[in-house]
Amino acid sequence: MHQVLRLLSKVAERYAPSRLLSFDSVHVLKTMQLMENKKRISRSLLIRELGLGEGSVKTLVKHMKMSGLVENSNAGMWSTNKGKAVYAKLHCAIPNEMDIFKCSIALGKFNYAVLVKDIAYNIRSGIEQRDAAIKLGAVGATTLIFKNGRLLMPNTREDLLRNNPKIHSLIIKKLGPKDNDVIIIGSSENKKTAELAAKSAALHTIANHEKH
Repeated sequence: MHQVLRLLSKVAERYAPSRLLSFDSVHVLKTMQLMENKKRISRSLLIRELGLGEGSVKTLVKHMKMSGLVENSNAGMWSTNKGKAVYAKLHCAIPNEMDIFKCSIALGKFNYAVLVKDIAYNIRSGIEQRDAAIKLGAVGATTLIFKNGRLLMPNTREDLLRNNPKIHSLIIKKLGPKDNDVIIIGSSENKKTAELAAKSAALHTIANHEKH
């Protein structure tokens, strides 16, 4: 997994003396997800889905092509075999995601949850995930650990959703967590930002695990 994360970071690095880039690893991940779902995508779709300008999307596509992840033509862009293999590994680590209603643990106008597999042991207080989400422009992130059928705050036995069984059941049904899985909920005033923030926090969590 270390090589996969390093590759995503490399795509998001600038090549001197180019200007600072306005995208990072999470935009690469989202682009790969779009290609997996739609097979062939356009730059206009990326502009819309990533919230990036035309110049940034053009550079993103260029960098992904340089890394052998995509091919493109006038008809659009699609994953190479290498790109599909890289995304398959990412999908194993972050397999499920969902929009989530505003509730006691997710106070943004828009909230988005992602499941990160078997990484509860790498969660401390949840502050690291919150900070990673804020860097993407979100108002914050909530981190939950799944243990014995309950969604717990890190390092506590407090079940944050005990008084909201409807949301609890929805999360269990749609994300399908197992013991020691982690759920990260990004919260924002913008729907796309909430999604990207949750995924960025997930990548950050996996990367920290790989360092150790």
